[in-house]
Amino acid sequence: MLKSFSQKKLLEAGCDEAGRGCYAGPVFAAAVILPKNFYHPLLNDSKQVKETNRNILRQVIEEKALAFAVASIDNGEIDQINILKASFKAMHKAIDQLTKKPELLLIDGNRFITYQNIKHQCIIKGDGIYANIAAASILAKTYRDEYMYKIHQEFPRYQWNNNKGYGTLQHRKAIEQFGLCKYHRKSFNIIPKQIDLF
Repeated sequence: MLKSFSQKKLLEAGCDEAGRGCYAGPVFAAAVILPKNFYHPLLNDSKQVKETNRNILRQVIEEKALAFAVASIDNGEIDQINILKASFKAMHKAIDQLTKKPELLLIDGNRFITYQNIKHQCIIKGDGIYANIAAASILAKTYRDEYMYKIHQEFPRYQWNNNKGYGTLQHRKAIEQFGLCKYHRKSFNIIPKQIDLF
């Protein structure tokens, strides 16, 4: 069972990102402050939750959270500043938008750039330990998936409705056949050199 919080005194926000390892599309991040008594039986690390249940959880989290926010950094900026910095920047943007100011940030992963003067704690696989990080992972994932479904309409040949921009075999084959489009991360070296961009 997920822990509700890591301590009792400070107002905590859980933070997580989605899409860091993708070949295409933005990286999304979310920050969530949950009530101390929040519980939902479906809540877990978003990778462990079916898509239909993630969408159910998104509604519940948005209704019950004391504050939540989602932000993204597009592939162009990812190419300029690198994916790690883009992930941190997306988290900072999400924290910026919270309507309540957290006193402690729980970050999924092992690294983070300090946000203002707020204390933070990095937790490896934190989305499977703390409810607020799991909630952030659900929001980041569902918002990103929604975005990838939208741009799939523009470039259906890459099948982003199935792979969400990850480097699956079908996605790699489409890149070999058609080259890269404007949503691909050019800095990821994902294309053979002889293929033209369009």
